[in-house]
Amino acid sequence: MFFGLDTSCYTTSLAVIDDQGRLLGEERKLLEVPRGGRGLRQSEGVFQHLRNLPVLAEKLAEQLTDREIQAVAASVRPRPVAGSYMPVFTVGESFGRTLAAAAGVPFIPLSHQEAHLMAGIWSAGVDWRRFLAVHISGGTTDVLAVTMADTMSVQELGGSADLHVGQFIDRVGVSLGLPFPAGPALEALACQAGGDVLDVPVSVSALTASFSGPESHVQRAIERGTHSPAAVARGVERCVAESLRRLVNEARAVSGLQHTLFVGGVAANRYISSCLNEMFGENVAFADPRFAGDNAVGAALFAQRFYLF
Repeated sequence: MFFGLDTSCYTTSLAVIDDQGRLLGEERKLLEVPRGGRGLRQSEGVFQHLRNLPVLAEKLAEQLTDREIQAVAASVRPRPVAGSYMPVFTVGESFGRTLAAAAGVPFIPLSHQEAHLMAGIWSAGVDWRRFLAVHISGGTTDVLAVTMADTMSVQELGGSADLHVGQFIDRVGVSLGLPFPAGPALEALACQAGGDVLDVPVSVSALTASFSGPESHVQRAIERGTHSPAAVARGVERCVAESLRRLVNEARAVSGLQHTLFVGGVAANRYISSCLNEMFGENVAFADPRFAGDNAVGAALFAQRFYLF
């Protein structure tokens, strides 16, 4: 079996995959953010991961009997680029290296982004060799060209100039009194919107999006109270969907690639994914909502696919 770990900014995750790529078990726990907060300090995230990992490992062990570990993989940095670093990922790397050494098996480092891509490919059921990927979350708004061969190659094409998509959603959500991270609650709130939807401006130039202007527009609308919270939430979703449409159209024109995979926590939003499906039709896939957000399944899959290389 192949063991994966991911210790991101807001989730502690463990997962195990068999040699056929089947999920044998997983455990994950959201980190605790105080009500009204917009995030956690890295030191607090590290502490919570250290506290969560043994508990999750014990739960996962109960699901697995008589199986030998073949390789261990862990997310050790946010993205597969030089200088990419966050302290929270050192926790998963430390536990992963220790487990691999104790079991006498290879340890395979990867980035958090590569883990998202692996989970997306697997859960969406696609087997594309070259494709566009859009990684949208609280910490990332990246438009990528991905090549799957003996290794995974990721090239950044575009993204955000300021706020990430998930930050935009979270900041508005917190202002509306929703818990952080606000994605699921904002999506549920938006479902209550009727015909009165806040018109939120879209700011995209070529392969660069900006969400600071749209966020300021929304915050002013909240202060004025001119629209219901549900109307505000739905307006945010529409702005995000249109922004992503423009980014993908530009990326397709620049790269020549048509197949497009959406991963990350924001990709789990059913309204946004429905809009994008309608906009693009064919050649679009989304990570299953259960595996769109932070999870260790992608890390385990990375080990299963690439450990021989």
